[in-house]
Amino acid sequence: MKKRYLLIALLLLSVVSLFIGVTSLSIIDVFHLTEEQIHILWISRFPRLISIIIAGMSMSICGLIMQQLSRNKFVSPTTAGTIDSAKFGILIALLVFPTAGPVQKMIVAFIFALIGTFLFMKILEKVKFKDPIFIPLVGLMFGNIVSSITTFFAYQNDLIQNMSSWLQGNFALILQGRYEMLFISVPLVIFAYLYANKFTIAGMGEDFSKNLGMNHKQVVNIGLVIVAIITSVVTLTVGMIPFLGLIIPNIVSIYRGDHLRNSLPHTALLGSIFVLACDIIGRVIIFPYEIAIGVTVGVIGSGIFLYLIMRRSAHAS
Repeated sequence: MKKRYLLIALLLLSVVSLFIGVTSLSIIDVFHLTEEQIHILWISRFPRLISIIIAGMSMSICGLIMQQLSRNKFVSPTTAGTIDSAKFGILIALLVFPTAGPVQKMIVAFIFALIGTFLFMKILEKVKFKDPIFIPLVGLMFGNIVSSITTFFAYQNDLIQNMSSWLQGNFALILQGRYEMLFISVPLVIFAYLYANKFTIAGMGEDFSKNLGMNHKQVVNIGLVIVAIITSVVTLTVGMIPFLGLIIPNIVSIYRGDHLRNSLPHTALLGSIFVLACDIIGRVIIFPYEIAIGVTVGVIGSGIFLYLIMRRSAHAS
């Protein structure tokens, strides 16, 4: 699949996204927009589109980095406890710093996401049977433990409803002034591209990296910091988007291979396209109401995840 086809698909879906909504707005109206329509475009539709593209791009790249560093195609922020740890950090921020702003909450979520990801990587080092399917199951169990602890404290402090509604992936609440924190992800994605060759080498193992004179632990730590920051920013701004960082890098690797720098632009584009498509489906299927992006991505993503598992098992046999 050539990059230009992905760019065309992204452009077409972006146009469709701008003109779907409760308020009637068509492409023909662009030539004679009313003041109300201009207000809707700039306050709601464009911020929503930008946040979808950034979230889809950055979370897909997070999955690609994690898969490269862990040398496992089924590792992602969803299956490594990163998102669950960020969620736990947000709960702690609500309990300890109830008047804190978004940036302070993001910092706390980042610290917990980073600790959770580091713990998962340490668990990987201790696991003897590194079966491709077994590793994400360990990550899911670890994430469920963290999520259960989060739910326990949320129940105790009467925050369960607040946490559930706030962290459910949803672009419907994105408005101007409520999504700008996502721009933190953009320079991190650029940095990940510049660092791509080092991530590729680090993914070949510590001994191989040292033979090439590279500090393996430093590169791994940089990758995990990038993943933790992006996951915290997206979770805090948009909510949880499951399976995105898991399925998109796997789909790209099928037709682009495993070289991170070559596959990274395709991963970013396909991630944005996938989230855009899921968002459009969620907005039209029960129009004028909409289904949260966390639900549509979860349903479609889990189906693709099962296909990838069966495909790998078929190839292995």
